[in-house]
Amino acid sequence: MGLARLAACGALALALLGGALAETPRRADAARMMNELMSGKAQVGGPFTLTDQHGKRRSLSDFRGKLVLLYFGYTFCPDVCPTDLLAMGRLMALMGADADKLQPVFVTLDPARDTAAVLREYAAAFDARFVALRGTEAETRRVATLYKTYYEKVGPAGSKNYVIDHTAFIYLIDRDGNYVAFFPPGTTPERMQVMVREALAPVEH
Repeated sequence: MGLARLAACGALALALLGGALAETPRRADAARMMNELMSGKAQVGGPFTLTDQHGKRRSLSDFRGKLVLLYFGYTFCPDVCPTDLLAMGRLMALMGADADKLQPVFVTLDPARDTAAVLREYAAAFDARFVALRGTEAETRRVATLYKTYYEKVGPAGSKNYVIDHTAFIYLIDRDGNYVAFFPPGTTPERMQVMVREALAPVEH
């Protein structure tokens, strides 16, 4: 995708083009992960298990047989997250009966504030079929790293008044749980629908 955008939900906006140099080790991590994601040469994705908005442990394998739309964000995000999640919800509506072949999944990068109750209300606002997942800080970091998702808490140490800068991609995962592609921030539901229907099309022999 030539130019990929590193979107941030918070005070610090980040933008990296390919292998652009970063000023801090954390920004260097962001540049490295973006390069790995864009190059197609690194392993992206993998199995994971987290807890959903109803308190049930859910694994990626639970959605086997469906295409998964996976998004990392947090409920306090003021702009990018709700915009992309609205697009995912609109995609589900556009798919009609074929929406049953998709599973939208939201993983919070802010488990300290995004409790199960918060996630239940948040996910339902976009589409009743959303699965919202949370884990421990360590679990969250592991899953985000698997999918080359950068995130960093920005705010006073020890304060609850913080934002989280993070990459904002919608990951497309096939029916066997394998990463296929990503949609950059701002991808329209109509564009996503084209790629999703292509992924659902039967393989010709």
